[in-house]
Amino acid sequence: MPKTVCLAFTGASGMPYGIRLLECLLAAGCHVQLLYSQTAQVVARQEMGLDLPARASDAAVHFRREYAALLAQHGGSLDVYGREEWFAPVASGSNPPHAMVVCPCTMGTLAAIAQGLADNLICRAADVALKEKRPLILVPRETPFSAIHLENMLRLAHAGAV
Repeated sequence: MPKTVCLAFTGASGMPYGIRLLECLLAAGCHVQLLYSQTAQVVARQEMGLDLPARASDAAVHFRREYAALLAQHGGSLDVYGREEWFAPVASGSNPPHAMVVCPCTMGTLAAIAQGLADNLICRAADVALKEKRPLILVPRETPFSAIHLENMLRLAHAGAV
């Protein structure tokens, strides 16, 4: 059975890292559950000229078409969920992914996760990963870090995030 990885894009600089990670996960035959924020759409357009559709179903069609060869060759799969899809598998501890990666990760998202504010699907999925003791990897891209940023990172490290 392939590993399931929840991958979230937020509005931090560094969208090429997130897209490359998506490609690598699909090439490894993973089942990817993709989430992205509204600001990730803006950053993707600015940094890569990539238009991420607002509707998850449109995004799923786009990415499956874009990566059809990778999916066919390596047997991976891809699901895309919208920000408010509270019944998505990643929102429940009954069906957590094997791991979650937020790449790139804004300091706002990092802070919300550190404080347990699960008010959107990205933060809820991260909350589930932490409570289920699944790997949670955050890739912050905003520097320099303030004392508040560092305190939030330390809080997450204590909770098991990387």
